Amino acid sequence: MRPIVRVEGNVGTMMLIGQFDFNLHKDFRQASQELLDNAAVQEIRVDFDQVPFLDSSALGMLLLLKERAASQKKSMVLVNCHEAVLQVFEIACFNKMFTIRPAG
Repeated sequence: MRPIVRVEGNVGTMMLIGQFDFNLHKDFRQASQELLDNAAVQEIRVDFDQVPFLDSSALGMLLLLKERAASQKKSMVLVNCHEAVLQVFEIACFNKMFTIRPAG
């Protein structure tokens, strides 16, 4: 399912739904571009509330988005991360590269 994009003020949120894997690559890139192209957006939030699983391709997509956001002086935050997703982020040392906010 395509990510849902919302913009409120200077915060753009991309809500992911379902497994975040290579099958989502094209839709993730389109949703990301929508937020990157919006000059009002200064912070990009990737919402993992509806994500039970992610794979290594998802990690790559997040790293690319972080680089692209940084080149436009936009910050990026990973929010509503459940335990399984947090474990993957910890193993990949994403907790050192990203601001991550757990679910709750």
